Amino acid sequence: MTFHESADNFAPGAASLPDTPVLSRRKLLAHAAAAATLAIVPRHVLGGPGYVEPSEKTTLAVIGTGGQGIQDIQSLMQYPEIQVVAVCDVNREGGGYLSANWALGREVRSCGREPARRLVDEYYANQQTSGKYRGCRAYADYRELLDKEDADAVLIATPDHTHAVITMDALKRGKHVFCEKPLTYTVAEARQVTETARNAGVATQLGNQGQAAEEARIAIEMIADGAIGHVREVHVWYLARFWNFVAYETRPPEQPIPDGLDWDLWLGPAPFRPYNKAYCPWVWRNWWDFGTGLLGDLGCHKLSTVFKALNLGHPVSVEASSTKINPETYPLGVMARFEFPARGDMPPLTLCWYDGGLKPPRPADLEPNRDMGDTIYIGDKGTMMGYRLIPESKMKNYGRPPKVLPRSPGHYKEFVDACRGGAPAGSNFADHSGLLSEVCMLGNVAVRSQKKLLWDGPGMRVTNDEAANKLLRREYRDGWSL
Repeated sequence: MTFHESADNFAPGAASLPDTPVLSRRKLLAHAAAAATLAIVPRHVLGGPGYVEPSEKTTLAVIGTGGQGIQDIQSLMQYPEIQVVAVCDVNREGGGYLSANWALGREVRSCGREPARRLVDEYYANQQTSGKYRGCRAYADYRELLDKEDADAVLIATPDHTHAVITMDALKRGKHVFCEKPLTYTVAEARQVTETARNAGVATQLGNQGQAAEEARIAIEMIADGAIGHVREVHVWYLARFWNFVAYETRPPEQPIPDGLDWDLWLGPAPFRPYNKAYCPWVWRNWWDFGTGLLGDLGCHKLSTVFKALNLGHPVSVEASSTKINPETYPLGVMARFEFPARGDMPPLTLCWYDGGLKPPRPADLEPNRDMGDTIYIGDKGTMMGYRLIPESKMKNYGRPPKVLPRSPGHYKEFVDACRGGAPAGSNFADHSGLLSEVCMLGNVAVRSQKKLLWDGPGMRVTNDEAANKLLRREYRDGWSL
């Protein structure tokens, strides 16, 4: 059975968690090793290419097992160096999630901690001649998981508003951390998490998988090669949001909490509000209290290559406008403009973001019958769209840039290798994704402020609007802190 077949056939009505003591990682491995001596095991398990001794595996706990979390589990279990030992989600089991396999489109699947646990157990059972495996444990509260499990690494795929508190807890415990994007919900959280990661001595990786792509490296190499000269403008755009937009401008009425969902844990540090299905799963991205909008979510994907290619740091200003804005939900469309200072021999840069169907002007030298790509670099000597010069005749004359960057073994494999002593992953918090997330969150502050903000990056302060400074952080509910 394949990963996707296993994920697509979750059965409803999972039993409650057994009330049994949790074995430590080393005891679990000792039991597994003892059991292995009692059976004849095929070569693909006990030897052969890619085999890793159980005692040498990197153990992983996954916190947040909705559609993306399930996909992350499927991706990481493929590596023999990884052993998933525990999963956690505030929801025992339920529907309405984005498909665990994005290739299936926008279909929904049953997700939660019990489907995730079954997925893991079934996968590892298929690696054993007995066809049985019951080694993955499931938790509702991530704090209990971190207290009871001695996993080497943690993957976090919860809603945006809980990323920072979980990530900080894991970092402080010396865990390697893979966190889905954006890294945090606020600017201040991003700064604090980044500095903690810098000093923690662990591997980290943000879930902006496109940064590992070949196309990203070609774009960086072309700019470094001077293919379009000094870059002074970049325009990045994304179409309408890919999740359902709720038809609310005020809070919806209270509804009964579904069986198996711990609503208080789901809210985490966010202000309390009664449950309604308009909040979760999936559609939480619409709400200011929980999501970070398209700029927070897709910005960490689309802007990653821009930041690397142009050596971007803190902007000196940001301003934004949007479609109708209200206190509860994100606007349908946003335009944001970031100004960056000169960097070495690179001139000042204007970076513009558009979403919700809003787009930049069409480049003058783009062929009339050609679609406009979603990242446009404008330089002194020409224009690049994605990783190709325009018009296409220029690209054919140019060819390919010198291949100077190391190629990625894959976004997840970067993290696996970093956990095991390899090079830092390409989107590690300290060197790249912490600042990237911070700038995206700053854009959201500008959306809410609806004015141009002058930014002191090192001081983490808006210098021309004290009200905007209050939006750099949020007050946590009692019992929650970084």
